[in-house]
Amino acid sequence: MPADFNWAIGGEAGDGIDSTGKIFAQALSRAGRHVFTSKDFASRIRGGYTAYKVRTSVDDVQSVVDRLDVLIALTQRTIDENLDELHDGSVIIYDGERSTMADVEIPEGMIGLDVPLKRLAEEAGGAIMRNVVALGAACEVTDFPIENLDSALQKRFGNKGQQLVENNKEAARSGQDYVAEEYDHEFDYDLDTTDNDYVLLNGDQAIGMGAIAAGCRFYAGYPITPATDVMEYLTGRIEQYGGHVVQAEDELSAINIALGAARAGARSMTATSGPGIDLMAETFGLVATSETPLVICDVMRSGPSTGMPTKQEQGDLNMTLYGGHGEIPRFVLAPTSVDECFWKTVEAFNLAEKYNTPVYLVSDLAMAVTEQTFPPEAFDMDAVEIERGRVVDDDTIGEWQNEKGQFKPHALTEDGVSPRAFPGTAGGAHMSTGLEHDELGRRTEDTDMRIEQVDKRTRKVETAKEREDWSPREFGNPESDQLIISWGSNEGALIEAIDLLEDDDIDVRFLSVPYIFPRPDLSEEINSADEVVVVECNQTGQFADVLEHDALRRVKRINKYDGVRFKADELADEIRAALAEEEVTA
Repeated sequence: MPADFNWAIGGEAGDGIDSTGKIFAQALSRAGRHVFTSKDFASRIRGGYTAYKVRTSVDDVQSVVDRLDVLIALTQRTIDENLDELHDGSVIIYDGERSTMADVEIPEGMIGLDVPLKRLAEEAGGAIMRNVVALGAACEVTDFPIENLDSALQKRFGNKGQQLVENNKEAARSGQDYVAEEYDHEFDYDLDTTDNDYVLLNGDQAIGMGAIAAGCRFYAGYPITPATDVMEYLTGRIEQYGGHVVQAEDELSAINIALGAARAGARSMTATSGPGIDLMAETFGLVATSETPLVICDVMRSGPSTGMPTKQEQGDLNMTLYGGHGEIPRFVLAPTSVDECFWKTVEAFNLAEKYNTPVYLVSDLAMAVTEQTFPPEAFDMDAVEIERGRVVDDDTIGEWQNEKGQFKPHALTEDGVSPRAFPGTAGGAHMSTGLEHDELGRRTEDTDMRIEQVDKRTRKVETAKEREDWSPREFGNPESDQLIISWGSNEGALIEAIDLLEDDDIDVRFLSVPYIFPRPDLSEEINSADEVVVVECNQTGQFADVLEHDALRRVKRINKYDGVRFKADELADEIRAALAEEEVTA
């Protein structure tokens, strides 16, 4: 019996797939089991195949795999789409009384459970609960205590009235009882519970939580998949800390409103996806030139143009590195896991204010929608440190005034970092424009001042390179001559792929890079390794290009751009093949 268990529900958009998956994931989490989820959904409100998958174990899980043990199939297409992941002994729960499933074909070697989901739901109070009936059936198949499902149903529906909660509990038990009474079968699955306590959240929620912990008090954004959950998380929560969320009419307005709040002294951010970043590019330059600290979150999706809004890709790296007209100093951070979304958000705000520089916080769809379990201590609020940078007050502002008592918001400094004065600071009145300016913020075309200001803004990044820790996260065998490098959300799948490779006596060293710019200098590691493989979700190998430029050495590449995230077993196979190839030469 496998150490982990894989469950899925599939149907059409509008069938309640997402809410059903979340309820089951929550039930497993509350039972002290680790959970890792993934979604496959079409970019439409109704129609189109959609699925929600849950991988669970008493041990930590950080990836999806090519195996399904129990599948709730609301359509025949659900079975067809997942056929390559089903195996002998897989259980398929379906409703044979639905016309679309009347002639369902159960593949040989698999167990089909025909459960009248809709009829049982209607008897419990409404056909809308048919998916909960299916969850009850799954509890019976897996010997999972249904009381844990009760707890998740209470959390999901408690604010809509206790009667609705009780109806759902009854619906779940009707599914459980039906399987127990109609199918005299010993199933191969037994979901143990533990006393462990876990937090279940996705990457967008972790970013929102990190923003609040970091002291963010203003958010402006426009809804766009897959970044919208950042705004949804903050709405109703940030207000409890004196903050505000503004839904703008478009992405242009969102970044300009956020810029205004940042100029007023608030820790401010916006979040969008690739198309929104395109629209924000002009104001991004204004943020940098005016030396305003601002966090801009890019939750990547498949592009270009509208692309595939609900599919995975890491195609925006070049845009975040080089986007915008002129030469713009910036920081680019890419969290490598859901919990790191929290910590890198905190770090992004600190970097923005310590260096008065815009920060791109780069996530992606896979991380945004993945719900994963963590121990509460993974988000230790007492460990959060807030650094507001070179902010002047009444006692220190004199150091940053000219002989006329005028404040110099763009003072030329050795480290490139100029002071900030919050509104209301006596003697701190000043202006900044998008035009090139002097130390007072007044526009200028003086050639010497132009050079000094450009050099000063660039020095901030150089200063940060020296002062901050830009180290990658390291896994695997540190002594191995076979080096794997990746960035962003691929980390979890690669960690598990390394374990699979170790079973075949293949050891590798894995560097997971959360800092895209500035980034660690990996030249020595790359040039001392026998084999170097760079893994990323795009077609051209954007990060591989950057590393080759840095190290002056060709590297092998594993690229995936079909809109689907990497899986651990898939990556293990890809790495085996890449390592077996001849070395790439210049």
